[in-house]
Amino acid sequence: MAAPPDDCLARNDWICGAYLSTRSQILVDAVLQHLQLTFVAVLIGLLLALPLAVLARRWGWAAPPVLAVTTILYTIPSLAMFSLLLPLYGLSPALVIAGLVLYSLTLLVRNILAGLRAVPEETRQAARGMGYGPVRQLLTVELPLALPAAMAGLRIATVSAVSLVTVGAIVGYGGLGNLIYAGMNTFFKAQVLTASVLCVVIAVLADLLLLGTQRLLTPWTRTARAAPAPAPTARATPAPEVPRR
Repeated sequence: MAAPPDDCLARNDWICGAYLSTRSQILVDAVLQHLQLTFVAVLIGLLLALPLAVLARRWGWAAPPVLAVTTILYTIPSLAMFSLLLPLYGLSPALVIAGLVLYSLTLLVRNILAGLRAVPEETRQAARGMGYGPVRQLLTVELPLALPAAMAGLRIATVSAVSLVTVGAIVGYGGLGNLIYAGMNTFFKAQVLTASVLCVVIAVLADLLLLGTQRLLTPWTRTARAAPAPAPTARATPAPEVPRR
């Protein structure tokens, strides 16, 4: 049934409530695919970045090549990255996930490594003096202290992944990017704007969720910021010297 002349879809408006009501299932499917691709890619990237950062911290000679390789991967344009991975994964969601994982390694490895390097050496020595082995020291001392820097990298990597998922539309697995790409080809204004806004909303909500998680996992950082500065100590004013006659 054709839309009436005064319908916002017929006028091809940018903001159209009829689009949300008639395409709701399409939007839900696109959002779910977007979230799935982002979550899986960031999770795999984190599982790979953590041991790489630990190895780079334990053996200093490993840090330059690890950082160099991950940096080079990050400089590859997204279209070129997907083209290079195409022979390995074909036109599949794995292609998009693999590209996002490689991009996330730079942000995650650098921030985790920076957090581990920021742990005071006195703290490590105290843990060893208490009988902590390398694994226990890493899990109970170093990683908790490195968590703020690691979470900062995770937040950036997640927001970047949300935006890069849209590029997967070139292979048919781009979540909301599929709707943006199709809408731009047909100049379907409502679809382009709605999908773009949803991408922004997902990125903002993901960042806020990770920020809240970081605050829950690192309560000592809130205590340090909330602690008032010590009041300046009052110094006794010396009595004026009486001149001698």
